[in-house]
Amino acid sequence: MANIISDETIEYIGILAKLELSEEEKERAKKDMSEMLAYMDQLNELDTDGVEPMSHIFPVSNVFREDVVTNTDGSKDTLFNAPEKKDGGFLVPKTIGS
Repeated sequence: MANIISDETIEYIGILAKLELSEEEKERAKKDMSEMLAYMDQLNELDTDGVEPMSHIFPVSNVFREDVVTNTDGSKDTLFNAPEKKDGGFLVPKTIGS
């Protein structure tokens, strides 16, 4: 099946994308879009009967820990390895207006 992208379609896509395309860019976009649609047609010809739909080719599992609510702010643990501390925070060199 031939996919012909019209000049009007390219103009409309340019408007939606807020792009100002030169004539050369419009022709290139028409060619690229036609190639993409031809590839989609080719993919649509594949026999996918019995193939379960998926979002990833590899199994996806959550590797993050569960959130645990505690009644502490964790500031002592956060500052434990700080090279310098002041008033419950990190002490860093002044970088503005030195």
